[in-house]
Amino acid sequence: YGDHRDLHLSLRRQRQMCIRDRYAMKDQMNASSQTFKKEDDEFLKAGIEALPCDTIKGFRVCGAPAGLECKMTQIIKLPGEANFVVFGEVTGIHMRDDCLVDGMFDIRKFRPLARLGYRDYSVVDNIFSLNRPDD
Repeated sequence: YGDHRDLHLSLRRQRQMCIRDRYAMKDQMNASSQTFKKEDDEFLKAGIEALPCDTIKGFRVCGAPAGLECKMTQIIKLPGEANFVVFGEVTGIHMRDDCLVDGMFDIRKFRPLARLGYRDYSVVDNIFSLNRPDD
């Protein structure tokens, strides 16, 4: 998304976003993080096919296992020069059929990325369930 200040300004202006990151597309995600000129098409530059969103203006990633279309509800400034957390309301959900198992989204097929800090990431590939004591 280029310079964090550009993303922050874009979110404040457009008040919407589509969330999608997965391990299999990590290289394209990383390519999209470089600094672009405002007139550059980040999807094209990163080699990502774009599809129009249904509930917001903007695009989602073709082939992504899931995409959440969101309207931004709040941006909170955190300590540090360019640290923000963004909250949004989900207005549209896209899930690939091959990621559904018994009517539920199978996170193992998605393998989402988690940003850890610095230049470190993790992939979710070990999942377990816990029953509540009163279940």
